Amino acid sequence: MEDLQVQRGEILVPAAPVVENLPLGAAQTSSGRISAVRFLDEPVEKLPFDKDDLIRLDDALTFGTRTTGVKFTIYLGELGDNANDRAFDLLDSLDDPDHSALIAVSPGERKIEVVSGAAVVGKVGDRICQLGVTAAVPAFREGKLIDGLVAAVKVMSAAARPVGH
Repeated sequence: MEDLQVQRGEILVPAAPVVENLPLGAAQTSSGRISAVRFLDEPVEKLPFDKDDLIRLDDALTFGTRTTGVKFTIYLGELGDNANDRAFDLLDSLDDPDHSALIAVSPGERKIEVVSGAAVVGKVGDRICQLGVTAAVPAFREGKLIDGLVAAVKVMSAAARPVGH
């Protein structure tokens, strides 16, 4: 069986028209976004972020993880009615959920949840998670998704670092 990859994280636009006759493996979500699987060797026509944005985000995630020991992860996609439960489910699906902090964002639903694993809750507790949300929201309001994600990771990793670093 060939590996499939789910395409996630597209920036959503409101009031999208219903798309008829979607290809096999594709579905239109309630927000209007098309969610589809593709083969790993299949070219991607349009990624949600450009290369420079991805580098900025990767740098923030790498720096945050190296300086704190917390494995920062970002999820972009629908969170549903109980966003907090969904965020914890997503956290639990990670390779090392106990040492991870997850920033889950659903642009179309205008929701953000930040949760952390059991082993890092002392470093990234409710107060630090709220700092991440507070750092992200102003950029999100301006439609700058990458800026908000980078700000959240930077603020959280700065607050989670041991004193003297």
